Amino acid sequence: MSAEQARKILDMLTAGGAMDRINTPLALRLRPLALELEDDQLAQRLLDHAKEIATDDIEHGWATFEQLKHENAAIDAFAELCVKSESLDEAEALAAAVSHHIALLHLSMENYDDAQTFATRSLRLRESIDDQNGISYGLALLETCAKRKDDHDTALVYGTRRLELALLMKDEEAEIEAMGDLAHTQATIGNFAAAKDLYQKSLELAAELEDLGSQLVARWGLADIAEIEEDYETAMLQLSDCLHTFINAGVPAPHPLRQRIVDLTEFNNKPAGE
Repeated sequence: MSAEQARKILDMLTAGGAMDRINTPLALRLRPLALELEDDQLAQRLLDHAKEIATDDIEHGWATFEQLKHENAAIDAFAELCVKSESLDEAEALAAAVSHHIALLHLSMENYDDAQTFATRSLRLRESIDDQNGISYGLALLETCAKRKDDHDTALVYGTRRLELALLMKDEEAEIEAMGDLAHTQATIGNFAAAKDLYQKSLELAAELEDLGSQLVARWGLADIAEIEEDYETAMLQLSDCLHTFINAGVPAPHPLRQRIVDLTEFNNKPAGE
């Protein structure tokens, strides 16, 4: 959707007295769109409206959750909302979302044990309502927590389950991300054959979807493994192919990619013994 189309939709739904016909869930779904268009005033109106017309404690909880995120509230405020949410009937989705956010906050502060605790709590709630997308997000977060703790065996367990879920959901974008993260873990513990296979599958799917960012991640990983194995020709081939993909798409190649090609070229051109 273009910015112009998004603007038209927002104006149609919120201009004049139209806002009165918007319920809390719709107001909260429209708010990110307003923020994306940098219309902070409309975003705040939507949030205020969502809180004002909330029909029950769950809707009010979702609006409060958005308000707390907007205010960059302290973890304790989110924890209080989480406790309240868990006391409500049929509020598992809300409680799971709040727990997941708390986990992210702990992760950003490098409190990995606390992050893992809240991420696990969120995952269990999402499993109880069979929220497959939410489960996928939870597994990704737990995989990250395990990696940060250098617990790569646990990361492999979460990463493998995450990939299996993406395949079950037939979500190709999720498959690409899951394969890339799992490949990184395999490479970290020295399982280069498994890592290369995952990166290659991720690359092929990313090429089909014309996802330049994911192609970069896959080729970068393949180049890393090639360099570790001192196969500098393959590393250069992966990086060069990635550069040409960006050029052919008419998109500027990321500076780190260009710089890595320069560095690898200089390394390969060094006289023997230096």
